[in-house]
Amino acid sequence: MSLYGSMRTGVSGMNAQSNRLGTVAENIANSNTTGYKRASTEFSSMILPSGGGNYNSGGVETQVRYSISQQGGTSYTTSASDLAINGGGFFIVQGNGGENFLTRAGSFVPDKDGNLVNTAGFKLMGYEYKAGADPTVVVNGFDGLTEVKLKDEGLVAAGSTKGAMDANLPSGAAVGDQSKTSMVVYDSQGNTRILDFTYQKTGPNAWSLNVVDRASGTNIGSQTMTFDAAGKRIGAVPATLTTTAMTGLPGTGANLGALTIDTTKTTQLGGDFTSSGGGIDGSKPSKMSGFEIDKEGIVYVKYGDGNLIPKFRIALATVQSPDKLLPQSGNVYSQGTDSGVIVTGFAGSGAFGNIQSKALENSNVDIANELTSMIEAQRNYTANSKVFQTASDLLEVLVNLKR
Repeated sequence: MSLYGSMRTGVSGMNAQSNRLGTVAENIANSNTTGYKRASTEFSSMILPSGGGNYNSGGVETQVRYSISQQGGTSYTTSASDLAINGGGFFIVQGNGGENFLTRAGSFVPDKDGNLVNTAGFKLMGYEYKAGADPTVVVNGFDGLTEVKLKDEGLVAAGSTKGAMDANLPSGAAVGDQSKTSMVVYDSQGNTRILDFTYQKTGPNAWSLNVVDRASGTNIGSQTMTFDAAGKRIGAVPATLTTTAMTGLPGTGANLGALTIDTTKTTQLGGDFTSSGGGIDGSKPSKMSGFEIDKEGIVYVKYGDGNLIPKFRIALATVQSPDKLLPQSGNVYSQGTDSGVIVTGFAGSGAFGNIQSKALENSNVDIANELTSMIEAQRNYTANSKVFQTASDLLEVLVNLKR
C-alpha cells in the first residue's frame, strides 16, 4: 500500500465531507426561504486496481442532489398575491433578461408597473384570459405567455351583454291580464337604463313578453312562451330572447348593445306574480380596488362596485424529472439535460396541482436532520484527517530509517 495513496484517500474523504458540510450550511441558511428545496450530498466510491499483495486505496466522490419534487409545508398569509401550489407543477417566471425559469417561490407583489414579481425580482407569467377557451398546452416552449399585470387603469365601465329574467306567472290570470317587472342595465359608458318587462296572458298556458326601454318607450324585444300542465315552460318563440341594440342614446351618445336574456326558468304556477330578476352583467364606472386568484389560477380584478373581471390565467409548468432541474440564483430552476422537456399548462388539469392564494410553500429543510448531518460530517472529516496524519507520520518514520 502506498503511503502517498493513503494520504490522497484521506484528502478525498476530507473534501467529500467538506462538500457535505457545504450543503448542510446552505440548507440551514435557507430554512426560512419560501419554496427552497433541500440539497443533499451523495457519496460514490472510487476504486483503484490492486493485486500481487499490494492494495491501492481509492477515494470518494460526491454529487449534490436537490429534493425539488418534495413539497414543503404551507403557511398562510393575508396577501392575495401570495401563492402556493398544492400538488405538482411550477410557476413560470421571467428574469430581467427575458429568460423564463421555473420556481415554487410564490411570494409575489405588484411592482410600480403592476407586474407581479417575487422577492428575487422575477415576474410571474400567464395567459390573457379568454372566456370559454383554455390556453394551449405547449411542449418544450413558453409561447403565448405574457406578464401578469394588474395595473390600475382608472375608472372602468362595462356595457351589459347578457342576463336572465326569472318569473312566476299566475296560472289563474284571465286572458289579457298583465304582470310587470323591470331590470337595470348598463350602456357602453356605464350609465344605467331601465328595461320594463311586461307579461300578458294570451290563452291557456300561453303568454307573451315585451321588453321596453323606459326612457324612450321603444319595444326592443318580444317573446311568446307556452307551459305544460305542470306549469313548466315547454317552448318559446324565439327560443332565445335577444333585444335590439340602441345606438347614439340621447344625452350621452352611448350605445346599449344587444342583450341576450335567459327566460328558461319562467314558470306558470298558482299564486301571485313574482320575479327574482335573474341578474345582468356590466358595471357602472368604478376603480380597481384589488384582485383575487382562484384555485385554477384565474386572476380576477376587483372593482369598487364589487364586480370581479377575469384578466389572466396563471401558467404552470412541469418536467418528467423535477429533481434533475438545474438550480439558479433567486430560487429558480432551468431545464437540464436529464430533467426532460418542459410542458406548460394550467392549474387543476393533468399533472398540475391547484393554486392556493394567501399561502406560501415553506422550505422543505428539517433543521434537526441538518444538525445531525453537520455532526456526522464533522466527525467523519476528523477521522479522515487522522488517516492523513497517520500516513504522514509513517512517511516520516520511513524517511528517518536513512539516518
